[in-house]
Amino acid sequence: MIRRSSRESADRASDASSAAGGAATGAAEPAGRHLGGPRYHRGLKVAAIVMASVVAATIAFVAVQVLRLQQNVETMPLNLGEGQESALPVDSSRDPLQILILGSDTRTGNTGEFLGSEEDSSGEGNSDVMMLLTLSADRENVTVVSFPRDLLVPLPACVDPETGELSEAVELGQLNAALGEGGPGCTVAAINDLTGLSVDHFMMAGFNAVSELSSAVGGVEVCVQEPVDDEFSGLELPAGTSEVEGDQALAFLRTRHSFGDGGDIGRIAAQQSFMASLARKVRAEGTLTNLPKLYSIAEVITRNLTVDEGLSKPVEILRIADRLKNVDLGNMAFVTVPVQPWDQDPNRLVLDEEAAAPLFDALRADRGLTEDAPAPSASASEPTDASDAPSPPEETETPAPAPASVPIVVVNATTDEDRAAEVEQLLLEAGYAQTSTFESTPADATLVVFGPGYAAAAAELADRFGVAASNILPDAGLVGIQLQVGADLRSRDTVAASPLGPALEGQTADQVTCQASSGL
Repeated sequence: MIRRSSRESADRASDASSAAGGAATGAAEPAGRHLGGPRYHRGLKVAAIVMASVVAATIAFVAVQVLRLQQNVETMPLNLGEGQESALPVDSSRDPLQILILGSDTRTGNTGEFLGSEEDSSGEGNSDVMMLLTLSADRENVTVVSFPRDLLVPLPACVDPETGELSEAVELGQLNAALGEGGPGCTVAAINDLTGLSVDHFMMAGFNAVSELSSAVGGVEVCVQEPVDDEFSGLELPAGTSEVEGDQALAFLRTRHSFGDGGDIGRIAAQQSFMASLARKVRAEGTLTNLPKLYSIAEVITRNLTVDEGLSKPVEILRIADRLKNVDLGNMAFVTVPVQPWDQDPNRLVLDEEAAAPLFDALRADRGLTEDAPAPSASASEPTDASDAPSPPEETETPAPAPASVPIVVVNATTDEDRAAEVEQLLLEAGYAQTSTFESTPADATLVVFGPGYAAAAAELADRFGVAASNILPDAGLVGIQLQVGADLRSRDTVAASPLGPALEGQTADQVTCQASSGL
């Protein structure tokens, strides 16, 4: 038998009595100290009410902002072609998607104000820009096909949605004039006939959208081979790379006198270069995953946009943005539909049907343009008799000087501080003995800039590093050559070649191009 001390027994009795009293009165300890006490439950209710209020306020705010965006948008019918069936409804998150993007030469937004001077327009109600944006179902490829506004195509009869009148179908008419036959739906019908596709949506914007959008993203980097001072568009740029926004971005996209052939093909090339640069910037800054930035861009777009009814909800635009955010820049292709001069008027263009067929086949098959080309046939790879081969042209150009005699400054325009030394070593191994390095601010493009007397040496150097001819720039004040190593040469021995091949004119979003002067 175990004996307890009297003190221990007294303590236990006291504890039991306190517990019993507490149980009877409910006042042994403050209730708030126990999980499940009344104060705890009151706290939970207050927290739940606060959280519910925050969620409700957030939903209300988002709803108001989405409604605000939706009220910005104007709509018009998708397809006005007589006898043409409209595209079937698509899931913009996962189906192949074709969107026709139009720029009107007389609209600056929903106000309908005229943009620019009369001489800078091709005519009231015409489309200044026509691009077909295609997004693949697997979210891996994006293709943007540009159609010149001077392109002659069969135009279908279209029903004007306001008057009900039917336009006359024509065997060959200027594609950009279809917009005047009732609106974007007539251009959609013409593109459907031309490509064999069934366009799902359209977006029509005034050029003011470009001005505002370029400012919303903080400017877009562009490159020109020679200084530009275009009195018609107002574009003023120094040679090399510049960042444009607002009116200068608009002028860069509108000029018809500054680049290439001085016509629409040169302008399209500049537009493609601008869009590729915009894609690189948006990707680098994570804009498509930043909701505040994305909303500000959506507001700019919707404020200057006319769309079909199916694309009128802002959530559809956000879904498209979600599809674009992870596409590899090398799989974003910007191309011009293959064309050739019209035999009756060299100032007008017609479709090069043979060259365009593979492009349209790829679009209809939901296939990207950057996939490997099929292997050549056996007959195409058979060697030819040397006697049948054409003789090489006579050499008329001044030969390039020996590499050892060419002074070269390697300008490091990458974020890798060791890159200039790496490229200099490549030059030394190739026999260039007069080299030096210089650090500069980061740039996308690799450029070869040459002084008087070094044109042939610059071409040879550009060929060694895979630099496109459009990125070889003259500089009358330079002695020797400057090799600006841009982001496209950051980790390779050569700049990546275009995966589009020689059949298509254009570029991918990861390529940096520099516009050549038209000389006009």
